[in-house]
Amino acid sequence: MQILIIEDEPRAANQLQQMLQQCNFKYDLLGIIDSVEEAISWLSSNKNPDLVFMDIQLADGLSFEIFQKVNVTAPIIFTTAFDQYAIRAFKVNSIDYLLKPIQQEDLQVALNKFLQSNVFNPYSKELFTQLLHSMQGSTQRQGILVKKGSSFIQLPIADVLYFYSEESITFGVTTQNKFIIDETLDQLFASLDRTAFYRINRGQIVAKAAIEKFESYFNHRVKLAVSHARQQEFIVSRQKTSEFKHWMNQ
Repeated sequence: MQILIIEDEPRAANQLQQMLQQCNFKYDLLGIIDSVEEAISWLSSNKNPDLVFMDIQLADGLSFEIFQKVNVTAPIIFTTAFDQYAIRAFKVNSIDYLLKPIQQEDLQVALNKFLQSNVFNPYSKELFTQLLHSMQGSTQRQGILVKKGSSFIQLPIADVLYFYSEESITFGVTTQNKFIIDETLDQLFASLDRTAFYRINRGQIVAKAAIEKFESYFNHRVKLAVSHARQQEFIVSRQKTSEFKHWMNQ
C-alpha cells in the first residue's frame, strides 16, 4: 500500500505515521509534501498512490487548488483543524475526513472505510473549483480580537503589518504596537484576504502593503524589507519564491 502525506506541519505528519503504525496499517510512504505548489509538481510527475492524506489548509493556500492543476485519481482522506472545511470536503467524494487533533479511533474508522470501499468515484474538478471559490470568498475578515493588558480590543485587519508565531504564541504587529492573538497562524491565514496577505513561511504572514522591497537571498530564497520589522527577519521559503513574486506582481 503506497501512501502520500500532504501536510505542512512536520509534527502532525510524524504523529499521523505513528498512529498508522498503531492501527497495524502496512504502507510504503512515498513522501511528505508541505505545499500546494510541491503537491502539484509531485502529482504531475508521479503515478498516483493508493491513498493520500491531505491537509486542507496548507502554508501556501488551500489544497483544493491542487485539483485545478492536476488530475488526482487516488482516494483521499482529508485532515483539517477547521470543521467547516471538513464538512465541505466530505461532500466532494473524499473517502473520509479527520478533524485535528486526529483521534486514533477516528483514523481506524477512516482506514476501515477505505479498505472496504470497492468503488472509487472520480473527483469533479468543477466541484473543487466551486468549493475553492466559496472558501476564498468567505475568508476576508475585517477585524481581529487581540489582547491589550487585561482587556480585549477589536483590531482592524488593515492596520496589521504582519503576524508571526514565537514559542507557540501568535502576535500581530502594527505601526505602533504588538498584540497577542488567541489564534494559530493556520487559523489566521484561513480567514485573511489572500490578495492582501501572504504566508511567506510557517512562522510569518506579511501584508503586501508592509513590504518595502525584497531581494534575492541564498539558497534560492527571497529576503523582505518590511515596515516596522522590530528585529524580525523575513525570509520567503524556497518553495514559495516563485509564487510570492507572482503574488507581488498582481
